[in-house]
Amino acid sequence: LSSGQDIQGTSVVANLPVLMRQNPAETLRRVLPKIREILHVAGVEMQLTAAVSFLTVLQEESVSIHTYSHSFLHIILQNLEHRDAGVSNAWLETLLAVIEALPKETVRHEILNPLVSKAQLSQTLQSRLVSCKIMGKVANKFEAHIIKREVLPLVKSLCQDVEYEVRTCMCRQLEHIARGIGTELTKTVVLPELVELARDEGSSVRLAAFETLVNLLDMFDADDRSQTVLPLVKSFCEKSFKADESILVSLSFHLGKLCNGLYGIFTPEQHLRFLEFYKKLSTLGLQQENGHNDNQLQLQTLEQEKKYISVRKNCAYNFPAMIVFVDPKNFHLELYSIFFCLCHDPEVPVRYTMAISFFEVAKLLNSDVCTIHKELVTLLQDESLEVLDALVGHLPEILELMANRGENNGSESKLLSIPDLIPALTTAEQRAATSLKWRTHEKLLQKYACLPHIISSDQIYYRFLHRMLTIILTNNVLPVQKAAARTLCVYLRYNRKQEQRHEVIQKLIEQLGQGKSYWNRLRFLDTCEFIMELFSKSFFCKYFFLPVLELTHDPVANVRMKLCYMLPKVKSTLKIPTDKHLLQQLELCIRKLLCQEKDKDVLTIVKRTVLELDRMEISVDAFQKRFYENDLLDQEKERQEHLLLEMEQLEKEKQQTEKRSTNINDKMFEKKRRDSKASSVLAKSINLSVPGSSSSTSGKEEKKSKLVRSQSFSTQALHPKYSNIDKCPNKSSATGYTSSVSGMGKSCMLSFSDDSFRTHSTGSSGNAAFLSGSSRNLFNSADQKNNGNKESQSRRMSM
Repeated sequence: LSSGQDIQGTSVVANLPVLMRQNPAETLRRVLPKIREILHVAGVEMQLTAAVSFLTVLQEESVSIHTYSHSFLHIILQNLEHRDAGVSNAWLETLLAVIEALPKETVRHEILNPLVSKAQLSQTLQSRLVSCKIMGKVANKFEAHIIKREVLPLVKSLCQDVEYEVRTCMCRQLEHIARGIGTELTKTVVLPELVELARDEGSSVRLAAFETLVNLLDMFDADDRSQTVLPLVKSFCEKSFKADESILVSLSFHLGKLCNGLYGIFTPEQHLRFLEFYKKLSTLGLQQENGHNDNQLQLQTLEQEKKYISVRKNCAYNFPAMIVFVDPKNFHLELYSIFFCLCHDPEVPVRYTMAISFFEVAKLLNSDVCTIHKELVTLLQDESLEVLDALVGHLPEILELMANRGENNGSESKLLSIPDLIPALTTAEQRAATSLKWRTHEKLLQKYACLPHIISSDQIYYRFLHRMLTIILTNNVLPVQKAAARTLCVYLRYNRKQEQRHEVIQKLIEQLGQGKSYWNRLRFLDTCEFIMELFSKSFFCKYFFLPVLELTHDPVANVRMKLCYMLPKVKSTLKIPTDKHLLQQLELCIRKLLCQEKDKDVLTIVKRTVLELDRMEISVDAFQKRFYENDLLDQEKERQEHLLLEMEQLEKEKQQTEKRSTNINDKMFEKKRRDSKASSVLAKSINLSVPGSSSSTSGKEEKKSKLVRSQSFSTQALHPKYSNIDKCPNKSSATGYTSSVSGMGKSCMLSFSDDSFRTHSTGSSGNAAFLSGSSRNLFNSADQKNNGNKESQSRRMSM
């Protein structure tokens, strides 16, 4: 510092925080006075470095705040009015941070009292600008009456300063002062100053006044808003297109906050006017593209074009606020056309802002979120990867909102109403994969892990799962491969078909675990780590434990080394006594590594791992206190895996049952058709014989016709399968009849055991009564016809 070069002095100043941490007392006694001397003649670089170092010492709290104010504060105040504006601003930032930490009395004596003289008109412009910013900071430090007595007179003076830069700076500090003095003083002191500054001749002053008014809306009552603020805002809006385009960008940025802040005092006409104003800003600069006035297009400068892009970008930023303003129910009628235009805007910054705010829009629309699914597909297919990256940040939440809406509609497929979504998702992934922006690709793959909750298991299997495996095998970026591996494991976790799961597991083992490239085998170990994280211990032991152990014989040392690091995790998946044989295999592999390993680095890691494995305790099948939480989580994972298997089995049984019932119904329908045809032929023959009978027909023939009719009724009442009950002979001897009745009894007993008959018989008691009545008529007719032993026959029939 005394005799060295400037670069050496700058180095010492930069290392001041380190010196303060190591030896604060000696640094304050010997180093800091020397720095104070040098800063008077130091260059810009050393000044900037000193400002940063002083701030770092404060933030690290290397010394007490009392010592800091005694040793550092005076140096900061001396350099505030440096002739270089950059240096002055750097020291001012440090001072404003110090004011936050200093006690009130120190601020009052060291900062506020000298401020009165520095804020005078006779002082330099830089001094008055610094005074404005300091007053804004100290306003939150003191009570309202102190600010009113000591600060507000200076504030009024600076608001009337002859330099527009000072008036602008003071106007921007009025917000902090208003927060410090409260609502009453704000209404009587700050608001009149803002109204006057809003009519200032300087455009930057008017802009600062407008922005301060918008930020203080919550501090004004309804009368102030309607009588003072609203007329000012209306005049700003009217002048923005005509005479004062300088505030157009700021107006578009604050329009959402302004509309919602004044919502309660708007008349319907004013509400519509502000909505139309927003719509006009949203398409600003786009009308000329389709117009016929070429002169206007030629005269339009590049600067104006940039301004219009900024305005449309701000409109995109305010779009969620405007949905609240018009009410989400009126979105389709009032704002959908603007939403469409902003999502299809020719400029990337506008579409980027819409992609960022898309999730907010979806949340506000809630049940009507399906109205914007086309724009979601559009942004997913956007040519700019920046837009895609912005959209992907909240993609899981957006898709979940849309899927829940789909469920509320009762559709079978969750996203049946968005047919282009899956192609858009696959296209987005392929575009990210072919670009050089691997971080966007990684982020996209991580977010795609949400798809099992959104679309069906089969859609994921055929459109996404194999793609993830391809990325693991072919991509050259490690973070992308790991992201794909984890997402693949999530897809495997929620896959609902055991056959597909086995196929994927087999491919992982064959193409990664047993792959020719050592890089693929390393990725297999990464995938196994994700398997252990997402699946139960039993699942890992069943499918992956032994394939992992086989890599202890891998020819590449890096693979064996990575495996050794993983062995403690692998051992933690075992449960005794169920996995005793796997534990023996693990111990055998470790012994072989200890005995046969030739690479010294791998051998060192093996020895270290052996010590760690010896200290590990293996969990048992029963719950233990020390492993209780982990065992509980593992049990839940295992339960969910079993539930997937049971659901798959139930689906198979349901399909088989439906197929079987369809076949049975077809057969029953065919039999009914044949039996009804036979019955109609029989009834026709009866009708032909009845009219032809004379009055002299014997009673015997009349009984025969009654018997035939009763038989036909019995045939129609019974199920076709059991119509053999009616086929017993009418004319037989007593012995033959008895045997036929006993045969019918056996047939009936067999028939009642049949499930289908039980179903039909329990369905209607009336049919059963009719059936018993018909059978009784049949047997009574047979009794009248037979002249044998009637008592014995009736006894046998009742049996």
